[in-house]
Amino acid sequence: MAISKLAVVSPKAELADDVEVGPFCYIGSDVVIGAGTVLHQGATVIGHTRIGKRNVVFPNACIGMPPQDIAYRDEPTETAVGDDNVFRECVTVHRGTTKDAGVTRIGNRCYMMACSHVGHDCSVEDNVIFGNNVLIGGHVHIQTGVNMNGGAAVHPFTTLGRLAYIGGLSRIVQDVPPFMIVEGHPSRVRGVNGVGMRRAGIPDEVAEAMGKAYRRIYRRGRPRGEVLDELEREDGWPAEVRFLCAFLRASANGKHGRYRESLRKKPPA
Repeated sequence: MAISKLAVVSPKAELADDVEVGPFCYIGSDVVIGAGTVLHQGATVIGHTRIGKRNVVFPNACIGMPPQDIAYRDEPTETAVGDDNVFRECVTVHRGTTKDAGVTRIGNRCYMMACSHVGHDCSVEDNVIFGNNVLIGGHVHIQTGVNMNGGAAVHPFTTLGRLAYIGGLSRIVQDVPPFMIVEGHPSRVRGVNGVGMRRAGIPDEVAEAMGKAYRRIYRRGRPRGEVLDELEREDGWPAEVRFLCAFLRASANGKHGRYRESLRKKPPA
C-alpha cells in the first residue's frame, strides 16, 4: 500500500493492499476503498463511503460529504461507488439522506470532469459522462450512457433516460427521454442521439426505428398520448422504442413532468 506520510488516513478505514494515497489526502473512519484505486493529492473521502476497484480520484475531489440539505442531522447515510470511475479535480459527491433510500450511488466506468457535482440521494448508472461544471440536484436518477456537456444543470427528482445527450449550459427541469438529444434553457428535445446509439453497439435498424418514432412523437403536432397509444398497439417496434414509450408515460404521470416526484416522501404532518 502506497500511502504518503503527509496523508491523514483513519486506522479504522479499510483499504485494499494496493490502494495509492497521495499527500494531503484525508480518509475517514467509515471508508472502504477497493483494489487498484488511486487518490491523488488533496482528495477527501469521508462518511459511510464504499469505493470499488480501480477508481481514480483527482486533487481536491470530495466524496461522501454531508448533503447540502438543511434538514440533515448527521444520520449515518451512505455513498456507494462502483468500479473504474474517474473523479476529476474538485468533483463533489454528497451522501444520501433519510428522505430517500439513504444512499447516493455511482455505478461503473463513469467519468466526471472538473468541478461537477452529484447531489444527495442521486443514482448514477454506468458509463455516464459529466462535462466540466455539470450540476446534479438531489434525488436525480441518471440512466446508463448519459452524456452531459459542460455547465448543464439538473433539477432535483429528475430522471435522465438511457443514452440521452445533454447540450452544454442546458437547464433540465423535466425528465429527459432516453436516446434523445436535449438542449436549451429551458431544454427541449432536438433529435435522436444516433451517434450515441451506434457507439453503444445498437444496430442501425434500431436507430432508424427510433428516428421514425421520434418524428411521430415530436414533429407532427399530434397529442402525445394518442401517438403513444398507436406505437404501443403496433407490432414490430424494437425494445428501445417501447422503452421510450414507457418512459414518456411515467414522466407524464409524475408531477411537473418528473416521474420521481411521484415517489417523493411526504413530510410528517
